[in-house]
Amino acid sequence: MHILHHIMSEKPLNTMPRFFIPTSPTPHADYVLPEAASHHAMRVLRLAAGDSVVVFDGRGCEWPAQIVRMEKQGVTLRVGDAITPHRESALAVTLIQGISGGERMDFTLQKAVELGVQRIQPVTCARSVVRLTGERAQKRQQHWQQMVISACEQCGRNVVPEVLPIVAFNEGVRNADAGLRLLLDPVAKRTLRELPLPNAGVCLLAGPEGGFDSREMAQAFQAGFVGVRLGPRVLRTETAALAAVSAMQMLWGDF
Repeated sequence: MHILHHIMSEKPLNTMPRFFIPTSPTPHADYVLPEAASHHAMRVLRLAAGDSVVVFDGRGCEWPAQIVRMEKQGVTLRVGDAITPHRESALAVTLIQGISGGERMDFTLQKAVELGVQRIQPVTCARSVVRLTGERAQKRQQHWQQMVISACEQCGRNVVPEVLPIVAFNEGVRNADAGLRLLLDPVAKRTLRELPLPNAGVCLLAGPEGGFDSREMAQAFQAGFVGVRLGPRVLRTETAALAAVSAMQMLWGDF
């Protein structure tokens, strides 16, 4: 039986184990998973020869595949035809996130990817608890990018959002994407529901644990950001951006 027909007859592709691969495979040929993915398939997921999986290249395509061999050198797949399913939101959201401490930042970025954010710009704020520069900043950016890839593997996205290098707050707002620029502010007068449907993308600015200071607020407003509040309650840093993206997907996106 043709491998693509066999795999698709079993269960939906987005429910199968998914692996990011750095290069596009050749359909109807064998492909050896990278070392980390092979280890995950064998030691964590406990997959076996004959199991169906999906691989994707982060640029929009995915390939159904079947495990044909599991060896110390790696897991070998037989790859089917490329598919380009539509799982990206039509609402293009860039998240400018004030760096928060430890697992808070990881959680925010992971869930933002699941909710459809297309680009992430970490910024250092005056009230950021964590300060990252030089090699530490590069390593943290790489960590976040790998975490974003893992989130795409889990949620079914085939386009991997880019995590940009960490920049200072003023640089982040100055170079923000065109379109609707929103600043999360618990004392703002407007809510998302009061804003018109954006005719371009949305750039969402969310603060760290202590929020933004007055100087940062002024810089953001000068750069064209509009303050919005998320109801009458003050949300934590790891909640605010996710609540805002969820609401925007409900109002203007694909929820």
